[in-house]
Amino acid sequence: MADFGISAGQSVAVVWDKPSPLEALKDLVEKLQALTGSEGRVSVENINQLLQSAHKESSFDVILAGAIPGSCTLHSAEVLAEMARILRPGGSLFLKEPVETAVVNDSKVKTASKLCSALTLSGLVEVKELHRESLSPEEIQSVQEHLGYHSDSLVSVQITGKKPNFEVGSSSQLKLSTAKKSSPSVKPAVDPAAAKLWTLSANDMEDESMDLIDSDELLDPEDLKKPDPASLRAPSCGEGKKRKACKNCTCGLAEELEKENSREQKSSQPKSACGNCYLGDAFRCASCPYLGMPAFKPGEQVLLSNSNLSDA
Repeated sequence: MADFGISAGQSVAVVWDKPSPLEALKDLVEKLQALTGSEGRVSVENINQLLQSAHKESSFDVILAGAIPGSCTLHSAEVLAEMARILRPGGSLFLKEPVETAVVNDSKVKTASKLCSALTLSGLVEVKELHRESLSPEEIQSVQEHLGYHSDSLVSVQITGKKPNFEVGSSSQLKLSTAKKSSPSVKPAVDPAAAKLWTLSANDMEDESMDLIDSDELLDPEDLKKPDPASLRAPSCGEGKKRKACKNCTCGLAEELEKENSREQKSSQPKSACGNCYLGDAFRCASCPYLGMPAFKPGEQVLLSNSNLSDA
């Protein structure tokens, strides 16, 4: 009992299973009541009723599961999570369970490492194995009868874990400094060696020992030639049977095509044979292409529709 670290005034829960002898359970409860005293409390709960018991969270300082001699209970993940919930922050869980020493695929009995991992996943910390011993013949028979499991590599381990010193879902406000950092008034000093390395004075320009490169020597004769405007044209400009400037043309093809279009429009404009076409139909001859059109100013561009041209 000294291994459990139970003291006066604490609340202790004993989780038992069906194979546990009632006399052993009664003897354990009496010893716990003597340790906790009149100010403490000892509660007894069957493992099959633990999830339905609806204990309030943080109710117990210590929980003993499977600690009764003759117990052969396998604790599920739901049971481990429930025991972690009803433990008080900083409380301890002492658990005893038969485990496999050999790795067996699809085994209902966990290994010691998997049992420790299950306790950690339930929310406990400082999980460690305290004691390991072989199962007695009575315990092996109990495992076979109540669990329906047969194995020659079973041992009984006692594992402990603690609940963190905070409740799950709790929050705390962080104290953050809101004071603005004052900008330094003094600029950081520059390494003189680094400054000398990256500076060039007028005296250095006249120093014959300084090996300076002439910028003109960096250019080849080909670099000094004026490029051909056609070579600056984008590959997509003017490609295909029909010349067409690309979008946002910068090579001059758009302006060139615009000038060609204006020249074509001027050349396609019908020419007057008598020079009086702009005065109206009264001054136009019978074959005038402007026949039927209103009068217009001299030199003004007049567009004829296809129907007018065919009629003419």
